[in-house]
Amino acid sequence: MNNKLVQCLFVVGIGAAIWFFPRPEGLTPAAWHLLAIFVATIAGFIIKPIPIGAVAFAGVTLSALSGALKPSEALAGYSNTTIWLIVSAFLFSRAFIKTGLGRRIAYQIVKAIGHKTLGLSYAIILSDLVLAPATPSTTARSGGVIFPIVRSLCEVFNSQPGPTARRIGSFLMFSEYQGNGITSTMFMTASSANVLFAALALSTFNLRIEWVTWTLGALVPGIISILVLPYFLYKVYPPEIKNTPEAHQLAKSELEKLGPMKTAEKMLIGIFVLMLSLWTTHQYNHIEPTIVAMAGVIVMILANIITWKDMVEEDSAWDTLIWMGSLVALADGLNKLGFIAWFAKIVGASIAGFTWPVALAILALSYFYIHYAFASMSAHVTALLPAFGAVGLATGAPPMLVMIVLAYFTHLSQSLTHYATGPSPIYFGAGYVDQGTWWKLGFYISLINIVIWAGIGSIWWKVIGLW
Repeated sequence: MNNKLVQCLFVVGIGAAIWFFPRPEGLTPAAWHLLAIFVATIAGFIIKPIPIGAVAFAGVTLSALSGALKPSEALAGYSNTTIWLIVSAFLFSRAFIKTGLGRRIAYQIVKAIGHKTLGLSYAIILSDLVLAPATPSTTARSGGVIFPIVRSLCEVFNSQPGPTARRIGSFLMFSEYQGNGITSTMFMTASSANVLFAALALSTFNLRIEWVTWTLGALVPGIISILVLPYFLYKVYPPEIKNTPEAHQLAKSELEKLGPMKTAEKMLIGIFVLMLSLWTTHQYNHIEPTIVAMAGVIVMILANIITWKDMVEEDSAWDTLIWMGSLVALADGLNKLGFIAWFAKIVGASIAGFTWPVALAILALSYFYIHYAFASMSAHVTALLPAFGAVGLATGAPPMLVMIVLAYFTHLSQSLTHYATGPSPIYFGAGYVDQGTWWKLGFYISLINIVIWAGIGSIWWKVIGLW
């Protein structure tokens, strides 16, 4: 039997098993049936018998066909403003790649601080960080823009997979991959999973995480993590080459190939800086961040930085709109039908003996390390946030603290495995780091990040009033 068909039948079987299982007391038939559809959709995200956009579209369609949701409720997720923010961010990402501005920024940073191997690793991660606010696809940013630069640097120093990998390649590849987990955590628009998290937090728990709130909360622990991580790897996984003057020459050569900064690049910088300024001053200008991003897209079209054809061909943006909108509608439906409140009440009674700091710590660590079982950040958020968020709130912990801990722990968990997220197979597949080393060092880094973000981070979040 065709493997895809078997996978489809397995996903359908999961949903059917829940659908026909005796309904727990306190839940309506509609809530129970929608749960079955939601769980089957998550299973489809993990197994991927068909593209996840098609899985989500099937789930939202079935929710309306079954009567669990009204058609208007099933389609309501596509009007979510946070989702349109991620669509606009994808279009900015395309502009950075199309104009060459992303590569120019990266090479300029390498040229400036890449004279030693440790400094070179900082330069690469800093390049990722600069691009992160406008690049919600971690695969496009780290895999499409940064990886080719890292690969070129490895070749310059004759560091190839195999006997010469440890010359410099292993260190640079693993540093950037782990750094990407931090940069992806620091901005809401640095990853589609982050935007999905924010959308689900609002629709499920009525807790709004603003772009500037997310960024400000991540600022201090993020900077500390970026400073600590390369140095830690430099000590425990040292490269053989310590000085890298050739990196400066490579960057200089590549910048010469790019030529003088084009008008389109200059205009894109101006548009993006203005957009960031409006996002960070939202509390004063009262302009919805999504509208700011959409206005930026319009200006890019008018300035011919991107074309309408570019927008139409940016399939990642429209695919994300479909699956994310579908998930938001399903999660919102579960909340309105009373499932989240019912679940929180049940679980809340079972953890009544713990103080909220202890209960939240257990919950957060479970949320983090369960990512060993996931190969997608979006699937992780979809599967766990409604349940873990409900349990976290039931502990009596400050609601915003619960949300930001889970939000930040999402992408930090990509440190664990070589299949954790989009860039994982790109960097692991390069062949510079074996699986055993990847998992061992990834676990050590997970501990470092947890200490920084939950320890120093929680103090910072208290100072800025997040809890």
